[in-house]
Amino acid sequence: MAVSTGGSEGSKLWGGRFSAGTDPLMESFNASIHFDKRMWREDVEGSRAYAVAIERVGLITAEERGAIHDGLDKITAEWESDSFKLIPGDEDIHTANERRLKELIGPAASKLHTGRSRNDQCSVDMRLWMRDQIQQLRKHLVAFIGVCRKRAELEIDVLMPGYTHLQRAQVVRWSHWLLSYAWPMKRYIEQLDEIAARVNVMTLGSGAIAGNAFGIDREALAKDLGFARVTENSMDATGDRDFVAEFLLWASLVMTRMSKWAEDLLLYSSKEFSFVSISEAYSTGSSLMPQKKNADSLELIRGKSGRIFGHSCGFLMTMKGLPSTYCKDLQEDKEMLFDAMDTMNAVVQIASGVLDTLTIHREKMLSALSPDMLATDLAYYLVRKGMPFRDAHSKSGAAVALAESLDVQLSKLSVVQLKTVSDLFTEDVASVWDYAHSAAQYTSTGGTSLDAVHQQIAKLDKWLQG
Repeated sequence: MAVSTGGSEGSKLWGGRFSAGTDPLMESFNASIHFDKRMWREDVEGSRAYAVAIERVGLITAEERGAIHDGLDKITAEWESDSFKLIPGDEDIHTANERRLKELIGPAASKLHTGRSRNDQCSVDMRLWMRDQIQQLRKHLVAFIGVCRKRAELEIDVLMPGYTHLQRAQVVRWSHWLLSYAWPMKRYIEQLDEIAARVNVMTLGSGAIAGNAFGIDREALAKDLGFARVTENSMDATGDRDFVAEFLLWASLVMTRMSKWAEDLLLYSSKEFSFVSISEAYSTGSSLMPQKKNADSLELIRGKSGRIFGHSCGFLMTMKGLPSTYCKDLQEDKEMLFDAMDTMNAVVQIASGVLDTLTIHREKMLSALSPDMLATDLAYYLVRKGMPFRDAHSKSGAAVALAESLDVQLSKLSVVQLKTVSDLFTEDVASVWDYAHSAAQYTSTGGTSLDAVHQQIAKLDKWLQG
């Protein structure tokens, strides 16, 4: 098999020990530049700060630090203008930027990596990248909650069937359903904030494994890069990818919820339900059936949940068999992380768009309500007459069975017929068959009554504004 023997070897950060070239297939297999180049800005930012750190301890002069910064500014301009040229041997973003820096400023560039390893360099780049991306994703999650909250207030009077086991269960407000997805998103944001705090810890200065031999001030370096603190053990720092695994696990939880949300709306938007219509902006058609309007936005959200689960499980399997500290296996973290972050950002924005633009059909929701959904209310009626709930539950069930035997709706049973079930039934049982009254009785915190839903909205408002 042909082996590369020139050109690309000279730009490697590790080539001095080797006398033979690298197999071209191995070059490609080993390279990460095609995906980690998206961290170019973070790599430049880390290098700028590290140059200051090594100047502080006298490893480079102020003039050399200035030249390094000028070179890094030019590299930034090249990346921003899409004129940065990658060449063979640029196996990763760290190699590419350092190679270009040496071309621009000469020998001073060779001092930048003093005491630094790609082990701590790639880790800090990822943390810098994640720190910014998490804040962007957080904004999208907050926006989704905002759409839920807005529609919940505007459509608070709309009643619909609530479902358990995919069967009609009890009367709820459409707003209550909307907020049932706002509250989990609030929890996920709180969890994401905790992840962000653990991401915001600086690993730079850990070297390859043993630490930094030149006494750099890591606390000052962390401050320069905006990190809250530094890692406490260099062996732990260079091999740690818990922050990646934790984000992927968190993303799996969020996507589980988003898949559930999408499935609800897919059902509600079907002809069998017709509770809502999805905007054409988030729908597609069929290449064969002209009448079709498919909610592909929702189906893709549901489908992409499996993609995120795969990244989470896959990366845990990558980590599972590793010894301590850094191994090249950990290079696999980036593609999974990048794709998960991209997918999450897209999913949450699409979900907000779908929810913001959908049309509800309140008359369809109302017509889907049926008297059998008030069987629990009938039991509560008897409870309020003094009957223990277990007995009331049994009596209500007997009334349901009586209605079914007579082939009539539960609400059509006469008081005389209901009295065959319990003497506690009187004419005032007619109030049970009011759907609005049914929803109105759930006044406790978290319930579906008008006041309880208003309370939910007020609490969300306080959190959003805080």
